Amino acid sequence: MLGGLLLALVAAPACDQLPPGGLVGPGTLDEAEFAPRRQAFLEHATGALATGSPLSAIAHMERELRDPGYQAPEGAFGADAWDAIFTKISTFEDTSDFDVLYLINALLGYRDHPRAVVVPELWQKTEDAILAFKFWYTQPTPPGIVDDMWYWSENHQIIFHTLEYLAGQTWPDRTFTTTGMTGEEHRAHARERILWWLDHKARFGFDEWHSNVYYQKDVTPLLTLVEHADEPEIATRAAMLLDRVLLDLALHNFRGAFAATRGRTYKKDKMTSLHDDTYGLQKLLFDESPYPYESRTDAGAVLFARAKKYALPKLIENAGRSETPFVDRERMGIPIDEFAELPRDEDGNVVIDETGAIPPPPAPYGFDYRDEANLPIYWAMSALTTWPVLPMVFEVADKYSLWDSELFQPYVEIRDAVGSLAFAQIAAQALPHAASSPLNEEVNTYTYRTADYLMSTAQDHRKGSRGNQYHSWQATFDPNALVFTTHPGTAPRQTLDWSDDGEPGSWTGTASQPRSAQHENVGIHLYAPQYTVAPGVFRPLTRYEPYTHAYFPQDHFDEVVRDGHWTFGRFGDGYIALYSWRLAEFVDHGPNVATNGMLQPFDLVAPGGPDNVWIVELGSLSESGSFAAFQVAVRNAAVSVTPVTTDIPRGSRGPFFEVRYESPSQGALEFSWTGPFLVDGAPVALTDYPRMDNPWTRIEHLDLDLTAQDPETGAALYHRFEKGQRVVFDVR
Repeated sequence: MLGGLLLALVAAPACDQLPPGGLVGPGTLDEAEFAPRRQAFLEHATGALATGSPLSAIAHMERELRDPGYQAPEGAFGADAWDAIFTKISTFEDTSDFDVLYLINALLGYRDHPRAVVVPELWQKTEDAILAFKFWYTQPTPPGIVDDMWYWSENHQIIFHTLEYLAGQTWPDRTFTTTGMTGEEHRAHARERILWWLDHKARFGFDEWHSNVYYQKDVTPLLTLVEHADEPEIATRAAMLLDRVLLDLALHNFRGAFAATRGRTYKKDKMTSLHDDTYGLQKLLFDESPYPYESRTDAGAVLFARAKKYALPKLIENAGRSETPFVDRERMGIPIDEFAELPRDEDGNVVIDETGAIPPPPAPYGFDYRDEANLPIYWAMSALTTWPVLPMVFEVADKYSLWDSELFQPYVEIRDAVGSLAFAQIAAQALPHAASSPLNEEVNTYTYRTADYLMSTAQDHRKGSRGNQYHSWQATFDPNALVFTTHPGTAPRQTLDWSDDGEPGSWTGTASQPRSAQHENVGIHLYAPQYTVAPGVFRPLTRYEPYTHAYFPQDHFDEVVRDGHWTFGRFGDGYIALYSWRLAEFVDHGPNVATNGMLQPFDLVAPGGPDNVWIVELGSLSESGSFAAFQVAVRNAAVSVTPVTTDIPRGSRGPFFEVRYESPSQGALEFSWTGPFLVDGAPVALTDYPRMDNPWTRIEHLDLDLTAQDPETGAALYHRFEKGQRVVFDVR
């Protein structure tokens, strides 16, 4: 595979000859092929005016530039059109940075638009709002305002840095009204942080792994840098990171669905791919969805439809559309030991240092837990409540008055109840499975895709622990036809609002992560929560329901068959068999619980306890014969589930399970709470994966560089990150 690629690299341009975003050549998606897709989306986006949205303004003006037959309505975006946005960002509300990103894209791309679709007064208001913005938590807040912006997660970090950099680049000599800094000072401040963020994500991947919400929020600032940053170093490295996020989307694309396990997602995004934040981008880039666009102001689709410097590498499109079966293994994030023992002196007393904190254990990769320079690392991981990180949380929250913000208020009652930093650390260490529920630490993901289905799993990830927004595994046949299991944190809410759920709720997140293992088309998921419901202020952090359940939307499958412990489904030529050790039944929750228009019950509930075993096997007409034959083969497969109630390790909660499943397609699979995953007697690794390993590329863990080639077409992609070399080409 790599011979032709290496020969081609000899003739590749030197990095100082590459335009922003790298070499645009025969290895990128052909404009003639992409133009109809872009036109289709812009026609959808301009089907109505959303005068309160800068993204709508971008879509209308972009379509006017590209479509001679279309004329955007002059003056449609009047002087007060975005006043609600300006009020929001002037009071530093959460997600204000998202709004400013869209404003700055509109301003930089269209302020000189030949017709006044946006009136001059609105452009001036936009400029004034950006000049008055606060770009980082260390910068001053105007008197009388509580800063509720969330700077910490990885997507917010790169958005804030992008905004500060481009604002500084645009107005280098202006003094910004809130910060008192010049534009050039802002540009320099952000430049350092952008380069750090790009390097860190290239090396470790994303904490919010495969997120069908927040990948859009990573993609849009990266594309904005490619399109608007003047410095080739910034633009080219941003293009390299953008390639990698889009390759991740491609590898998990199935018929237009971003069909992956995820570190962060919500009920609205996970029950149907049509409602997730990456759907428009998936449909535009890979042209695979049989369904229409949903949103007219989809940020990913709007900004890609107007992109001029970034062209999608053909290799990435091919990876998204290939029907050849393959496995993708990935490792992302940084490990953190939330279970680490507290240090004790020779008398057995917990050690407390002169600052009133318990000294943390050695930090991963030398990223000191007490150094504020590493705050973006640990807070991007949502590690706020892990005991090693708490001293920095308290210090920074005190220093910058973060306790007053809406997003920190939920922690104040707990902080006051425990009384001191050391006791907060002791409490967090005593309840690590519950206290660290937002934590996105290192994960190993496994995905198997064929022409008929895709299944993706977070392998053996934080077993027994609470996960506010985790999505452990998913089997996908269509953007609507998908199946997964959770341990619910709450009962279904009596509401007709489909999105109203909680964290973890009935569907969002999981009250306890299963110990999961997947090998190609078969997965086993063992549930055994490792904490109990606690009283008082800790109850909201520890409550859960006494059952597990599966989302199995009967309306969206061609056939569904219940048979004892098995539930079978068929979508087209793809099949699923789902086993529950505790006998499961479909439950209709009544007329006061939202169904998103589904008429048949979709909640497959396994009552009797929060501990359970779920087994899933996928098949297809080409692999398994008829749907009836698939059912017979699975029904006849031996399943042995043995609860283990003795010799439970100290500090753990049983019962655990030992499972043996005689898969018709894979042979004997054996799995337990602590043992290896065996397939026909041979152990299968669940951890220590490469950064990325699939037929298109293999990136070793911590390697910054990428060499990729499509085995079917020869399209190639080449990154030498520290040298700023990005080459996209076709070796044929």
